[in-house]
Amino acid sequence: MTGREHQILEHLRKNPMISQNELADTLGIARSSVGVHIANLMKKGYILGKGYIVREDEYICVIGGSNIDIQGRPLNQLIYKDSNVGEVNISLGGVGRNIAENLVRMGMNTRLITVIGDDVYGQKILDEARLLGLNMQDSLILEGAATSTYLSILDHTHDMVLAISHMDIYERITIDFIKAKSHIIEHASLCVIDTNLPKEVIEYIVTTFKDTKFFLDTVSTTKAQKVKDLIGYFHTIKPNRIEAEILTGIPISSIDDAKRAADVFHYKGVSQVFISLGEEGVFVSDGRESFVLKAPKIEIVNATGAGDAFIAALGFGCVMQMNTRASAHLAIAASAIAISHENTINPMMSKASLFEKAKEIESC
Repeated sequence: MTGREHQILEHLRKNPMISQNELADTLGIARSSVGVHIANLMKKGYILGKGYIVREDEYICVIGGSNIDIQGRPLNQLIYKDSNVGEVNISLGGVGRNIAENLVRMGMNTRLITVIGDDVYGQKILDEARLLGLNMQDSLILEGAATSTYLSILDHTHDMVLAISHMDIYERITIDFIKAKSHIIEHASLCVIDTNLPKEVIEYIVTTFKDTKFFLDTVSTTKAQKVKDLIGYFHTIKPNRIEAEILTGIPISSIDDAKRAADVFHYKGVSQVFISLGEEGVFVSDGRESFVLKAPKIEIVNATGAGDAFIAALGFGCVMQMNTRASAHLAIAASAIAISHENTINPMMSKASLFEKAKEIESC
């Protein structure tokens, strides 16, 4: 779906009886152009008949972690093995939940499958989802269980130096539970998985729903090990340099090394590879072309949510039928928006801010 087709579809959802002349006036384009776009939408199956009956919304399914983030940072340079004067913030987190929230803020219909306890933190996650419009009706809520917690320490530059995760609750996501959600996974435009899930569950999902397009967030070097033998089942992956080394066995100290690692991923079946190289930017490959996108010069307020925003933008780009290069530019923009706010997820994230930031970066 093109950007213009998406705009027209949004107007038709709000007012199915709107005329082509009204659409043309609203969008500032010719009526004949509106007619062409509507004809294309009908061919693609987004419009089902007269009166512009719109097909049930597409959605992205996210399966992964939801937890409470407790984040501390010093006011001055971090002193190890000592008490540091600083600030402590508590917010909602979890890789899967963060990706899902970013997607919702980007305007994507999103369903999150996760597990939480019936404690005050779990209720807070549910309440926030309702406010955002994030669909969590297929998530698992466990009586008497504690919602998982992620504790991180930042340094004086606001970069993470240490984290501890208490996520035992994710072991309660079972294959039987996922089987009950088959219809959600099968009918998703794409499905994002994070490696907080048990390995056997990840394996069941990617080997069972073979017509679903899977995106992977590796989460951490330790958890990336879970998918080493499954990597070829994923359409799009976003490892950092160390995770890519673990998954391919290729040490990465140069762009040529990153290309060799990407070639291994492609050989195994991965369509799109995005390897984060830190300050050097992101190495991107789709098997036809490869390139490096430099990270923009921007003040880092909190780097924790950059990766979550990045893969959310990749999912957004895929649903919008953008090519790899265009999706990569959006993902870089999403990361820039994310790191410019003290919260893990920038509340200013939106479809408009995403395209505006991407345009700003490209013009620099």
